[in-house]
Formats: sequence, structure tokens, C-alpha cells
Amino acid sequence: MLFSSISFAIFMPVVFILYWFVTNKKLRAQNALLLVSSYYFYSCWDWRFLFLLIFSTCLDFYTGKKIFEAQTERKQKTWLILSIGINLGFLALFKYYNFFIQSFTDALAQLGFQINPWTLSIILPVGISFYTFHGLSYVIDIYKKKIEPESNFIDYSVFVSFFPLLVAGPIERATHLLPQIKKQRIFSYPLAVDGLRQIL
Repeated sequence: MLFSSISFAIFMPVVFILYWFVTNKKLRAQNALLLVSSYYFYSCWDWRFLFLLIFSTCLDFYTGKKIFEAQTERKQKTWLILSIGINLGFLALFKYYNFFIQSFTDALAQLGFQINPWTLSIILPVGISFYTFHGLSYVIDIYKKKIEPESNFIDYSVFVSFFPLLVAGPIERATHLLPQIKKQRIFSYPLAVDGLRQIL
């Protein structure tokens, strides 16, 4: 679903109305709605890659807790490296594998060697860079003791998959966005009009 599509022009007002006039003043319900809406928004592109987003979210939620609970620097670093390795591994596989294989093949061709490399016929998951680096910034901030791990899985999942940021960024730090997700929001008519005008 593109921001400039008819689908989004229908999706956005529906979410806006449900958020402010059905779940209003119910923080948990609002965050659950944002999560379901974000997952729906993402699955409109290709529902199969939703599982990759959920896996990445679960991985960093879990490793963030393990880093915080670890009694030694070595264990903390082990959990951090595990999170970074798996996240960047998926990113490299989907985004850069074919690029590097093709570059290597072209370089060998310049030297007179012809090879038939094995490339992957896969689609690049939309927004993979944004949600990968969202999760990594979270676990790195925990490792550096800037924040404590989030105890509410839904709140953390909204932080990772919040649909206005999911496919176009920018990458938000947990120290900035998570407190806003956990804080009660109050409807403001002037701000709502201004926000919808800018979206339009």
C-alpha cells in the first residue's frame, strides 16, 4: 500500500476514526489498533513477509531482555552480537546478496573468467532496512544502558512496525518514540486538522 494510493486514502481515515472515536482514552486499545493497522498496512504489499517483520520484532524484544538480565559483560555482548548477526544476516541476504554476487561475477569477467553464479530469485521485503535498524537501535541502547527493556510486547511491536515509519522512515530511536507510545494521547482538533492537511 503506497501513501499516494486510493487504498491508503481509505485506510487512513478508517484508522483515524477508530483510533480517536472508538478507542479514545483507552491506551492499550489504541496501541493494539495501531499494531493491527500497521500489520495490515504491511501485509497489503506481501503478507508472507509479515512473518519476517514479526520474527525480527520477537528476536529484538527477547535479546533486549537477555542483555539487560545478563550478569556479565561477556553475556551481554554475546546476546548483542546474536541480535546484530541475525538482523544484518537477513538484511544482507535479501538486500545485498545478489548485488555482491553480480559484482563479483563482473569483476571475474574483467579478468577473463566466466562463472555461472547462484543467485536468489527473491523479492526485497519493503521496509526491511527501517525495521531492522529500529530493532538494532533498541538493543544497542539497552546494551549501552541508555534504556531498560520494554516489558509490554504490544508497545514494543508498535515501535518497530508503526505504519507511518515502516516503509519510508525515518529511523526513530526507542528513547524518542517508545515514551510517546506508552503515554496517554489527548485529541486536539487543531492538530488533527493540521496533520490531515499535511498528509493530504
